Amino acid sequence: MTTWLLIRRLRGPAFLILFGVTAMLNQWGVLGFGRSWPLYLILAGLLGLAERAALAGRTPALNPGWYPAAQPYAAPPQPYAASPSPVIDPVADPNRRP
Repeated sequence: MTTWLLIRRLRGPAFLILFGVTAMLNQWGVLGFGRSWPLYLILAGLLGLAERAALAGRTPALNPGWYPAAQPYAAPPQPYAASPSPVIDPVADPNRRP
């Protein structure tokens, strides 16, 4: 699992924990819900910065230029040898049903 994916998956639980802390502080009379919106903006900004830092720290994948399992100039397949087969006229076929 990459660091970016880990941070992305922790985004929801982090906001849920912050909401619980805000509810607890509101219950104690320390901080109301109306004044807690900057905490959510700060958490969103910190998580966004962490995601960008995780993406910047990754090494880019090497691109070989072509698919390595296939040969770039493969020989064309050989045609089948033509076997003589009689051509049957469907109208003149005696086994044809009307």
